[in-house]
Amino acid sequence: MDPVFLRTFTVVARLASFSAAARELGYTQSAVSQQVAALESDLGAALLERRPVRPTEAGERLLEHAGPLLLRLDAARADVRRLAGARPARLVVGVSAQAVTDRLARALSGVRSAHPGLDLTLRQLPRAAVAAEVATGAVDLGLVDGVAAPSDPLGLPDVGPLLTAAVAEEPLALALPAGHPLAARPGVALADLADARWLDAPEVAMALDRLRVAAGADGFRPATRYLGSELRGLLALVAAGHGIALLPSAALRGADGVVAVALRTPRLVHRVELVHGSLPPGPADRLVRLLAAAPEK
Repeated sequence: MDPVFLRTFTVVARLASFSAAARELGYTQSAVSQQVAALESDLGAALLERRPVRPTEAGERLLEHAGPLLLRLDAARADVRRLAGARPARLVVGVSAQAVTDRLARALSGVRSAHPGLDLTLRQLPRAAVAAEVATGAVDLGLVDGVAAPSDPLGLPDVGPLLTAAVAEEPLALALPAGHPLAARPGVALADLADARWLDAPEVAMALDRLRVAAGADGFRPATRYLGSELRGLLALVAAGHGIALLPSAALRGADGVVAVALRTPRLVHRVELVHGSLPPGPADRLVRLLAAAPEK
């Protein structure tokens, strides 16, 4: 399978149009048609119905393989370029919303001291996208956060030969509005909260599907969905009684109208992991070395 033809096929399938795919890819419509036809000839199966344009059964099956295949090709290209490239004067770090820690800020100061004039960028990404962005070279390295048992890895998606290291672990706390019936308790059990009014904020708080697994219980249904990534906005919703959320304990210090109650069971922590590929000497490599020591707790 020619990867160029495979990529063209996925774009046609996504847009349901040969002409729209040609515009996006910068080809003529005839070239797009020829590439799809060549791929069909190679595989010995029709992949797209033409009127209307939609995948056949064989095309649907190929699409299941195409995403991971193309991602791994992009990751391989980025990995080789990292090794062969000159030392960059820029550093792009991909971070999930709760992955920026004091330790990261201090480490970045160390990198700046060693590389004066460094062009530094932190890009906030969805948790699920960090590893793929690192693998494909869209960012130089990443930091992703999530919930795990103490000292357990986060279980990131397999998108290429990446390395991970723990950067920080801290306790989790339940964010409650002041005056909530549970606000005076010294601690809570997650399983007792299955029927509570939860805020579903997957990019800021701990995801509700992960809490169901951790508690071994159904429930944890959202009373309100918050699809933003701003912690301040989430805490405002908690304070106003729109729902409760499980957050890193440090995120709740000094929050107006919000009470933090420790999570007692199960034993879970908020964990931040560093994600990176092979790196030549330079700013990214220095940041990895500064962050990859024993995690802060």
